[in-house]
Amino acid sequence: MADRVVVYKKTEQGELKLHIFNPVGFDSFDSRPAIVFFFGGGWVNGSPEQFFPQSQYLASRGLVAISAEYRVEDQHGTTPQECVRDGKSAIRWIRGHASELGIDPDRVIAGGGSAGGHIAAATATINKFNEDGEDLSLSCRPNSLVLFNPVLDNGPNGVAYSRVKAYWQDISPMHNISDNTPPTIVFLGTEDALIPVATVKRFKELAEEAGGSCEVHFYEGQPHGFFNFKNREYFEKTLIEVDKFLISLGFLQGDPNLSVVKDSE
Repeated sequence: MADRVVVYKKTEQGELKLHIFNPVGFDSFDSRPAIVFFFGGGWVNGSPEQFFPQSQYLASRGLVAISAEYRVEDQHGTTPQECVRDGKSAIRWIRGHASELGIDPDRVIAGGGSAGGHIAAATATINKFNEDGEDLSLSCRPNSLVLFNPVLDNGPNGVAYSRVKAYWQDISPMHNISDNTPPTIVFLGTEDALIPVATVKRFKELAEEAGGSCEVHFYEGQPHGFFNFKNREYFEKTLIEVDKFLISLGFLQGDPNLSVVKDSE
């Protein structure tokens, strides 16, 4: 379970919380790198518990790891627009409360799976869908992205086009890449029925053409959601690569050690 749960946003549909995992030896006067995860579920359902195992592990490696709630259609009657608004709000809240959370506001990573990967990517690429009344001087753009079979293309040949048709160009991460898009790592199974391999390859090309970096890992024969904790082999394989990626960016030090991940999670 999380070490701390805090409300980061109050909406007409209810409060939204952050589930925070702190490192061993953590002190509120620290200035740690942080990662915030957004769960998958097609913007319709899902739970922050999806990323508790990854959060537990990355906290053991020294990060403040956070799994965020956001509004979804089944529970809140909302659309992908509200999901992106909430993702942006979460990162702004984390930066605005960095000193009390023991976080370095200049080392905030966003991650997620499927629709949650879309939300994370949108916080880094999309200019619209900012919540009214928020302090926009606090950047919602993370310093890095960790994306598991993410929805990157909402265009006519992409995912959920019929749901976002009226504003797809404003909410599709692949169509809003810029030279401000942060270093990114993407994981995808080659048999993913939702996200084509070609889409991830194209995202990588566009990111690099814009002057950024995008590391991609494909897993032969694996379907959508292959990285989740229930598939322990690929959970570990992808998490090791996340660890190595964050080491390369200077967010982690030392060697990966997956022995701390509990089977009971």
